[in-house]
Amino acid sequence: MGLYIEAHIRADLDDLWARTQDPSQHQRWDLRFTEIDYLPRAEGEPQRFRYAVRVLPFLTVSGTGVAAGEKERPDGTRTSALRFASPHPLSLLAEGSGYWRYVPEAHGVRFLTGYDYRPRWGAFGALADRLVFRPLMGWATAWSFDRLRLWLERGIVPERALVNWLAELAVRALVLTVCLTGLGLESSIHVFGPFGATVAYLCPLLLVVAMSLALLKAPLACTPAARRCLRAPVTQARAPRLLHTLEKLG
Repeated sequence: MGLYIEAHIRADLDDLWARTQDPSQHQRWDLRFTEIDYLPRAEGEPQRFRYAVRVLPFLTVSGTGVAAGEKERPDGTRTSALRFASPHPLSLLAEGSGYWRYVPEAHGVRFLTGYDYRPRWGAFGALADRLVFRPLMGWATAWSFDRLRLWLERGIVPERALVNWLAELAVRALVLTVCLTGLGLESSIHVFGPFGATVAYLCPLLLVVAMSLALLKAPLACTPAARRCLRAPVTQARAPRLLHTLEKLG
């Protein structure tokens, strides 16, 4: 699998399963999707679905897929897998597949995913994917997993978590702007009179400290952060057999 994300969530397994398998709840926390709708199916067949992603205010990319889940496994874990594709010519993502794995532990659940996809647009698409799109997809997945964790652990609904993230981002940007502006005001030091030399010495140091905090300080506990998730497996990760079964459906 090309991308791997793992989060430890202190929540009940059934609650985590519900928030990830119900499309109306899934689309609330997953930044990668704007809409997810299940299509009618016959008893015993995999679940087909339609999804949409609003890339820009005036551009929505849609696609379809098929998913299946294993809620009862001998080892106590759960698994779901999916295949997806988008015929939209403006979608860099042509087709792909992936899985979710739920591993109960003493203090919660290890929730992990592995997925990969084939980009379109030939050599240009491959380059754009490697340099921009794939890192962005990895970040969006990890950020979404932490957003889900906050919902389950702290009761912070996804909509509120997004507001928290935007507010913290705005504060950090404001601090950086003020600091960068302050670094260019050396000519105003004379207004401090006899204290000018002291201010000229301390001010740049304080501004650099403030800039460092704005850039490097850990996000607030109520703010989603991709950095809280693992981005590579500790041990070799294998795709579940369920995914291979879906891939045989064509």
